[in-house]
Parts: sequence; structure tokens; C-alpha cells
Amino acid sequence: MARIEVPMPQMGESIAEGTVSKWLKQVGQAVERDEPILEISTDKVDAEIPAPAAGTLVAIQVKEGETVEVGTIVAYIDTEAAPSGNGGAPKEAPAPPAAAPDVSPPTAAMPLGPPAPAPAPIDSAEESGSGDEGGRMRSTPVVRKIAEEHGVDIASVEGTGHAGRVTKQDILAYIEGGPTGTTAPAPTVSAPVPPRPVSAPSSGPVAKTLAAAAPSAPSDLWKTFYGQVQHPEFPVREGDRVEAMDKIRRLTADHMVVAKRIAPHVHSFIEIDFTAIDKVRRDSKKKWEAQGATVSYTAFVVWAVSRLLRDFPQINGTVSGNSIIYRGNVNVGIAVDLDPGLIVPVIRDADHLSLIGIGTKIIDLAERARARKLAPDEIQGSTFSITNPGVLGTLVGTPIIPKGTAAILGTGAIEKRVVVIEDEVSGTDAMAIRKRSIFSLGYDHRVVDGADSARFLARLKKVLEEFPGDA
Repeated sequence: MARIEVPMPQMGESIAEGTVSKWLKQVGQAVERDEPILEISTDKVDAEIPAPAAGTLVAIQVKEGETVEVGTIVAYIDTEAAPSGNGGAPKEAPAPPAAAPDVSPPTAAMPLGPPAPAPAPIDSAEESGSGDEGGRMRSTPVVRKIAEEHGVDIASVEGTGHAGRVTKQDILAYIEGGPTGTTAPAPTVSAPVPPRPVSAPSSGPVAKTLAAAAPSAPSDLWKTFYGQVQHPEFPVREGDRVEAMDKIRRLTADHMVVAKRIAPHVHSFIEIDFTAIDKVRRDSKKKWEAQGATVSYTAFVVWAVSRLLRDFPQINGTVSGNSIIYRGNVNVGIAVDLDPGLIVPVIRDADHLSLIGIGTKIIDLAERARARKLAPDEIQGSTFSITNPGVLGTLVGTPIIPKGTAAILGTGAIEKRVVVIEDEVSGTDAMAIRKRSIFSLGYDHRVVDGADSARFLARLKKVLEEFPGDA
């Protein structure tokens, strides 16, 4: 028997879990390589998951409607077994043995996003929890990240999952309470301070509100960063409403905490005159309409930024341990407001697109983002991000740098302002009304210096204020 695993794939950089919406194949049925076998749903993407190899679906581990973390095994495919033809229902599928004797890695990578690394064949060393490689292979990326943050050797943690896998609950319990049933040394982490108890009213309408609408416990990432579950420390008063965070808000919160904690944030600001761009838009309006194109202010900004990032590789890079990765592509992420929620689709190789091409791409991505029709690879791989709070009237913002990048540009509202200009003929000063906007550049101070930021913003200002009409 050659049994391979089908894991829940990573469907986006900030997505940690997925829900099995529907099984397209039943236990005992034959599957072809790359043939869809199930549908999954996340807060951002709905997608069909293909089979990593041809064979027979022999076990389904996760039922329809269940939500599991990335890397969790959802099914098993036997590449040698013949189909049974009975098409058994997934809910009645027998679970695989506690320690599968011949588990081999998938022969093809999931095309819908980078899945968790495939597990190595299970041997006696892995089952006993010995060996660093065995510890890595019997855990998910989330678990390994938590262990890395706290300096824990996964091989010393007793796993309660399938085939001895270390689950998030296992690693968190180990961190909070120390090792149990093992002689491995305890991880060197600070003991969490117990939260201050909160007194709650024993009766009355407030107590009923708390009982009926108490928020769920914070996510596991919050527990990781703060040591333990944090209990509410603010009193609920008469007239207050208590609601649990929905999934997209929890994931956003987790991602923001990680990004803010990892990178030392610094912000620089500059004011930019859009007079030249307004002239280009007026002069080109009829031509663009004839081509069925619309070019927003954001398209001009993306065009200018994408041309400059090649000259500022550190701003288009990221820190990885003690190294700096200078990205070979210019992939610009554009924040899209979902009201509520936020998603950042990516314009790949933006420096190779024309102004009209970028404008068309922005509209397409934004429309499909709000319709929840983006493909997984369209929300991954950004090397630089742009967010536009100014479209809602914000004067300026200081956005958080997305994890895996070194900088983010925030564009403020473009408004008419009275400014002092110098008369080109007489050289005297005069008052004038101009459309202007304040831009902020948030950057990771580990790799981007203040002088780098200043030079980048100065170049960006010059390009936008002297915008060529034939871009």
C-alpha cells in the first residue's frame, strides 16, 4: 500500500485555517492526479483542491462543514489500491490506523497555494519523538512557528494528534505548563502573569447580556504572544453590547499583532502636488474612454512606485533571520476595503505594465475582491503595499507593514489647498490653489534607513509632480 496524505493547503499569507465545504469524491472512488476532490472555503477564497496523485480515496478525515488549520490532513489516497466502486459516504469512512506504516509524500505540489511541507515516511524514531527531523515532520507550520518563537524543541513535546503529531494545543500546553512525561528540559520562556480576575454582576440585565453574548476565547496566536488567554478587563455596563469577533476580524487581528511585533516601524511623510496628473487625466480622458479604460489616482501612484522600487531594493525586500531578501519582482499589493474587513490583492510585475494596464488591473482586482472571487495566488507574494485611506477622507495614515515586506505607502485625501508658489517669470511668490495629498511611508527600520525613506519619497514626489503624458 502506498498511502499519501492530502493536507489543508495554505490559501493566503494571512490565512491559518480553512473549512471543508463539500467532498467531490467519496471513499473508494478512483481519482486522477490534479482532479478536484473537495471544495474548501476561507474568509477570502473559495477553491477546489486537486488530488496530489492518482489513486483511490481510501479515507476522509474531515467532515463537510468542519474547520481545520492549515497543514491538517483531510484525506488519504492510496496510489496502488483499486477503486471499490461502492462510493461510500465520507462521514462513514474508516479512520486510518494510528500509525500508518507506509506514508509517502505527495508527488505533486498543490497548485492553489503553497501547502504545508509534506511529511516524511513515519519510522520508529519519529513515532517515539526522537530526532529533530522527526519532530519537524510531525507538526504543522503553525506549530513550528510557535515552537520557534518560544525556543521549544518540538521533539521534546508529546504529540496527541494522528501518528503522534504535535498539535497547537500540545505546544501551547507545553509552553504554559512545561513538559509532562518527558525528561527534556523546560523551554526558557517567561512564566505568564495570571490575569486580574474580573468581578461580574450576579444578576440583572447586564449579567444576562454577558451570559448570552460572551465573546469566544482569543485565537491561538494571541495566546502565543501573550502567554495565555487574556480575560476581559473592562467592565460591561448597562446598555453595552458584547459580540464575539468574526473569523475575518480574528485573522486580521492576529496578522496585525504579528506584523507589528516583528518589525520596528518608522514613518516618514511628504506632501505631493497632483496638478500635473490632473492635466494628464483631462487630456487623456476621451482617449481612455474610447479604450474602455478608467485610470484612477491610485493607478498613477502604483505606476510611479513600481518604476522606483528597482532603484530601492531594500524597500522592495524583507528581513529573513540575519539575512535580507532583495526581491526579484515588483509585486504591488493594493488594499481593498470589504466593509467590513480588508484584503490585499497583488498586481504582479507592476513595473512591466503601462498606466492603462495598471488602472484596468486595479479595477478588476477590486471588483473580484468584493465579490470574493479572487484566486489564492492573487493575494500572495506582494513585495510592497499601498493603502488608500484618503479615499474615505482621511488626511494621512500610519499603516502597519505587512509581514514579509519592508514597507507600505499610505496615501491621504487629495484636496484643494492654498499654497505658496513662485512665479516662473518674475520669480516672486504668489498664492495659488492646488490639489495636494500627504503620503506616508511606513518602513521596517531593520533594513530601511530614514535616509532611504527620504530619498524614495523625494523621487516619488518628483515623478508624480512632473508626470509624463505618455506613460
